[in-house]
Amino acid sequence: MSVSFNQKLIAPCGMNCRICIGYFGYTMGDKKRKIPCIGCRLEDKKCAFIKKKCKKLSNEEIKFCFECEVFPCENLKKLDGRYRTKYKMSMIENLEYIKKNGIGKFIENEVERWKCPKCGGVICVHNGKCYTC
Repeated sequence: MSVSFNQKLIAPCGMNCRICIGYFGYTMGDKKRKIPCIGCRLEDKKCAFIKKKCKKLSNEEIKFCFECEVFPCENLKKLDGRYRTKYKMSMIENLEYIKKNGIGKFIENEVERWKCPKCGGVICVHNGKCYTC
């Protein structure tokens, strides 16, 4: 199986939506969602964590949080802190990598980082499960 990652699945905050439990179609309680999330950019929605609180993102003045002069803002720091602690992933590090190396290289690394060793599917950042296996 080939792992498919897409530039449109990298959220403004640096989250790779492809590895999110909501994208897989489940809740944090491991129940099936009625409608799976398809990612912030594809839905063109206000991100529940950052975008709805940020005028620059809401007004589409910037594409990624690292483009802002106050990067990382307090909202992103809180979100990043929670993800570093609970899920061993940093959105701020993701954004810094994208800024330095480009989105293409970031996606290449994400494919390797989150590929299931058993089936080649994608591992969920929130629970470590591969929903393909």
